[in-house]
This record gives sequence, C-alpha cells and structure tokens, in this order.
Amino acid sequence: MGLGKMADKFPRQFAVIGAGRFGSSVAMTLSKNGCEVTVVDHDKDSIQKISEYVSNAVQLDATDEKALKSIGIEDVDVAIVSIGEQMEASILVTMALKQMAIKMVVAKAVTESHGKILARVGADKVVFPERDMGVRLANALLHPSLLEHVEVSPGYNMAEFEAPKVLWHKSIAESAVRVKHGVQIVALKRCKPGLNKEGESVLEEDVDLIPSAETVVNKGDMILVIGKEENVRKFRSLK
Repeated sequence: MGLGKMADKFPRQFAVIGAGRFGSSVAMTLSKNGCEVTVVDHDKDSIQKISEYVSNAVQLDATDEKALKSIGIEDVDVAIVSIGEQMEASILVTMALKQMAIKMVVAKAVTESHGKILARVGADKVVFPERDMGVRLANALLHPSLLEHVEVSPGYNMAEFEAPKVLWHKSIAESAVRVKHGVQIVALKRCKPGLNKEGESVLEEDVDLIPSAETVVNKGDMILVIGKEENVRKFRSLK
C-alpha cells in the first residue's frame, strides 16, 4: 500500500525507530507539523539529542518486543523503521510491528535485496535513503492527498495538489495567489472530454504549463505551485 492511498485525514501519532540522520529528519518534521512523535533508539546520546524536538524519546532495544509494547507503541498510526544499516534488526522490528497490527509500517532499506525482504515480512512501504529524503517522506505521511512534494532548493518547495475551494471559478489573476499567499501556480492539470480510437467518450488529461493570468481554476483541477516551504504548506491547507 503506497502512502498516497491513506485516508484523507492524516494520522497524528507516529513512532520512529532509530534516531540517525534519516530517522531524526522524519521525526523532527512530523513534530514540527504538530504530530505526536515517539522516537526509540538504543543509543543514549542520540535520544538526548532528539528529545527536545519530539513528544517522547525512549532509550531501549527495539528488537525487544516486550519493551516496545511497554511504551504503548501499538497505539501509533504509523511506525517508521529507520535502522536500515542493521539489516537483521530492521527485519525483526518490522515483523514485530506488523504482528502488533500497526496500521502502517514504513521501513528503510540499504539494498534492493534488503528492501525485498522487508516487503515480504510485511512492510507497507520500503524507502531508500538516496531516493526518499526524510523530510519528503514525512510530508507524504502528513499529506496523503499530496501527489508530489519536492524541495527545489533550501527553504523552497514545489508541490502538486487539488485546487482549494477558494480558487474555484476564479482566474489566476483574480485569485492573486502570488500576492495573497506568496506562491506561484506553474502548472494546471484537468480532465476534459474526448474520444478514443473506437470513438467512445473518454476523459483526457490536459496539462497547462505556465498558465496565463486569465486561466480559470475549476473544482477538481490539480495545480502545481512553487514557493517558500511555509507558504506552500499554508496554501495547500486552504479550504
């Protein structure tokens, strides 16, 4: 099951197993967005460093199933296993979390074969550090309706999502998104009626790159915007 298939209401309780660079990045981003985050790591120093940024930071051996249950990890919506370098441990922890019936388990892998094993033992999503940066994963978890979220440069993001209601039936000039919200609409995607080779009516995807100021945004349109991270986050939360 991919992250985009999750329910529209994003989960609020997360557990991150492993407080390395990747795990810390995920945990801090989730916490910054108002989520309850529990971080687990066997290393005391790592726990001390992350503790001020998250709801709960616990030093314990994540391969100890009883220890995990003792901190209420069964109650989280999503668990992220970020101890990929310790292959055996990551596999054991992933298996244990799935046996606890946690809704979604995301596991970090370091090789293709490692990833295949994690998937076979129940990981709902397998990520690779070189492909899935921690912040990008966290934003995908936070905003399941978001099709794409990319950091184009430090502090600036590009994101694609369904146009909020405040834009419906208005031209881009009328909505004044650049002035009011500090973002720029760089593409618009919508479906329009058409005919296939057999002459049957179908809906075809139409993409308008760099839409003009007169382009009207309709209900159901997908928009691609770019701007400062904070502005993009606020804009996509509009109703």
